[in-house]
Amino acid sequence: MSPRRLLVVAAAAVLAVVSLVAARRTDPAGVRAAVGAAVAPGATTAGAATPGATTPGATTAGAATPAAPARLPVLSPGPAPDVAALASGWLNGGALAPANLEGKVVLYDLWTFGCINCQHTTPSLRSWYARYAADGLVIVGVHSPEFDYEADPANVAKALVDQRIAYPVALDPDHRVWRAFDNHYWPVFYLYDREGRRRYVHIGEGAYAETEDALRSLLGVDPASPRAAPV
Repeated sequence: MSPRRLLVVAAAAVLAVVSLVAARRTDPAGVRAAVGAAVAPGATTAGAATPGATTPGATTAGAATPAAPARLPVLSPGPAPDVAALASGWLNGGALAPANLEGKVVLYDLWTFGCINCQHTTPSLRSWYARYAADGLVIVGVHSPEFDYEADPANVAKALVDQRIAYPVALDPDHRVWRAFDNHYWPVFYLYDREGRRRYVHIGEGAYAETEDALRSLLGVDPASPRAAPV
């Protein structure tokens, strides 16, 4: 095999390993997708894939306002899965049925508390909830465990305290909500507009400014108004 061919093969192997590391908190179908470069964590379906790398745990809260994003496409006419009908229970409040979410911009966060990637997104979720709840944003955490210890509601409740999560969290120990979203990753954001249409999806960490831009666009906040700040 020529030296050039060896270099190409080595580079491909390195990329495959990087994809597996990035997708380390996926189900097996998600890992296969990463190896096949089908959908990489950090990608978004509302615009191009996230450019560059984002430092884990970083948040753009308080950063300068970026350029106004293009209008978000309608990815699905909806409605979103009825989480209240599928979840086994709720923490941080009662069940949120579809009627409770009418006219709201809803961000569904599919996560599990032991996932380090999920933990890195939590500061931004806290900031968005504090900043935009008054503008009509509802964040629904959907806790879909990977391991048995993550399925214990008492452990989830402790994690909410430890991670200072105040928004409602649906318990999904049997992955009924997970399957209704046809989900394959931890974490994933699914964003729905006031008409119940899916407008944005982001897999994994990163793209915090882009996600906040999507929130602001759907909420219709003044572009000159302050962005989310750390809480």
